[in-house]
Amino acid sequence: MTVIDGADRQDGAQPTLSELTAVFARIGCLSFGGPAGQIGMMHRSLVEEKRWISEERFLHALNYCMLLPGPEAQQLATYIGWLVGGIRGGIIAGMLFILPGLFVMIGLSAAYAVFEDTAWLDGLFFGLKAAVLVIVVEAVIRLGRKTLQTGFLRVIAALAFFALFFFGLPFPLVVLGAGLAGLAAAKMGDTPDLPLARTADLPKKRTPLRAIGSLLLWIAIWQAPLFLLWALSAPESLAAMFSFFSRMALVTFGGAYAVLAYVAQVAVEDYAWLHPGEMVDGLALAESTPGPLVLVLSFVGFLVGFREASGLGVIAGGALGAVLVAWATFVPSFIFIFAGAPFIERLRGNAVMSAALSAITAAVVGVILNLALWFGLHVLFTEVAKFSVVPSLGLIVSVPVFSSIDPAAVALFIVSAVLLFRFRLGLVPVLCFCAIAGLALRLSGLV
Repeated sequence: MTVIDGADRQDGAQPTLSELTAVFARIGCLSFGGPAGQIGMMHRSLVEEKRWISEERFLHALNYCMLLPGPEAQQLATYIGWLVGGIRGGIIAGMLFILPGLFVMIGLSAAYAVFEDTAWLDGLFFGLKAAVLVIVVEAVIRLGRKTLQTGFLRVIAALAFFALFFFGLPFPLVVLGAGLAGLAAAKMGDTPDLPLARTADLPKKRTPLRAIGSLLLWIAIWQAPLFLLWALSAPESLAAMFSFFSRMALVTFGGAYAVLAYVAQVAVEDYAWLHPGEMVDGLALAESTPGPLVLVLSFVGFLVGFREASGLGVIAGGALGAVLVAWATFVPSFIFIFAGAPFIERLRGNAVMSAALSAITAAVVGVILNLALWFGLHVLFTEVAKFSVVPSLGLIVSVPVFSSIDPAAVALFIVSAVLLFRFRLGLVPVLCFCAIAGLALRLSGLV
């Protein structure tokens, strides 16, 4: 098994593929809470507990993933899997980050399509969100302490948070701006000393011909289902759906919410795949499942297959539609990592580019802080209002309706914090405890 960063590793042993599979299977099953929670969970598991990669390597990978379209947490899992296990490790890590949530989404979509009721999900996942919020807070604290070592980097983090929380700027734009600021600072010599990778630790240079060949191969794998649909004379709606979501996968900058409104409009008004309001129900399902929030798109695929490919059987047709959308949506993430990560890794040996990436790292702390605050507001309060501070500048603040505070969620959040910070209990016991507590509270009618 090829390991790319031998000297940059921490003191943990090199994982075997079976160990990598077990760890990422657990992460995939417990990856609730959106990208902030998922990144925090990977940081805790892979850097703090397993010590498979260093803090610097983790952040370097995260910087690159934040610039890409698509689910950054799944791309980060793929990148880290590639670092410690080569191509096979990347495929295993990336797939296991998706598959548990996809299986759950298919099951929930089937229940929705047949029974048209999702209210029972509220009790099942109520407690998990409070526990995940603690994981997010812990990730912000850990990354902030280890990353924001200079005044320049602290300013970058603050500006990134301000741009996201008050102006709602897209993640990639904020991260790219931070990189340019770091590059300018490096040119002026106003950067801290940074640890650079030794030449022996860097991946070998790839010839342009080999890089292009690899890219074309992955693109062919990505679009293979489309040719199969045409060859098998499948319902035209399935091919149209696959083509549409393939295009969406290349422009989903800024996370799932940035593209969901557009997808909902097109799916309802242009293609009539969904009825009005069904996208909201799908979003509720996605927020209650592990994995990337963009899995909500597989809910759309399920309904299309359920209604248009019923010749296979309504459930089988729905499952086919969900898998097709997941393939169109997530395979590009593997392409971005396997094609781009070798070049990104070589930047670790360049002082100027490393300085620019350190600024991006600081911005990422601001990004995760924004995600944590947004997630916290929606976990601890049942109502969050938008307040316009300076309308002419588009300055808008999310403000909780304090009368809507959820005492049960607050209590579970505090208990989770005590268990994690004070008693150092593991993630799985804390998540299981909160899930059971949340379900019990819901069944008893207390929430």
